[in-house]
Amino acid sequence: MPDFMGLMKQAAQLQSKLQELQAEIEQLEVEGTAGGGLVTVKLSGKGEMKSLSIDGSLLAPQEKDILEDLVVAAHGDASRKLDAARQEKMKSVTGGLALPPGLNLF
Repeated sequence: MPDFMGLMKQAAQLQSKLQELQAEIEQLEVEGTAGGGLVTVKLSGKGEMKSLSIDGSLLAPQEKDILEDLVVAAHGDASRKLDAARQEKMKSVTGGLALPPGLNLF
């Protein structure tokens, strides 16, 4: 029979580590860029956009479509970086153990 109390203790430790990890991730800030740095987006660890920087050269009316595309691209870049940072932090808690697909802890 497995050591049930030992398993419960391990589960409690893992839960505590996950809570610490979530707090760390919430403090993260990542930056995504597009257009060679003409557009920059900063996201919080929760995925909220914290800032947007647009080079003045893109503010001409004829650049509207390009600007819109670059904002979307910069946001996508920041989102990918945030996902990678979350994955890396998760590995430190799970010891590289892959979690089941769809198990979204954030």
